[in-house]
Amino acid sequence: QVQLVESGGGLVQPGGSLRLSCAASGFTLDDYVIGWFRQAPGKEREGVSCIQASNSATFYTNSVEGRFSISRDNAKNTVYLQMNSLKPEDTAVYYCAARHRVFTSSQALCVTANPRYWGQGTQVTVSS
Repeated sequence: QVQLVESGGGLVQPGGSLRLSCAASGFTLDDYVIGWFRQAPGKEREGVSCIQASNSATFYTNSVEGRFSISRDNAKNTVYLQMNSLKPEDTAVYYCAARHRVFTSSQALCVTANPRYWGQGTQVTVSS
């Protein structure tokens, strides 16, 4: 059974940091492009950052470039999203998602938002 389980969300003050984790089971992570998406209340879901399966090429949406960093540990079947300098507008439910590397790339996955598998999401709230 394929599962993606996010963790690491919470409440943080503006300027603070959080690290999200996405633990995968039921499939081999290094065959998949993995992405982090988010959805704020009243807004559409957007691709935040995605990472390629083979060469770990990455994509970031403009609003998080330079503040967020995505990485993967295939041995642990886990992908991380390090979020620094958080802003109130980063508040959202964050989801990790996966699509097989044959069908997509890091940029394509984030832009088209068409993963094959989704996690349940973790809430990130940035507020003072």
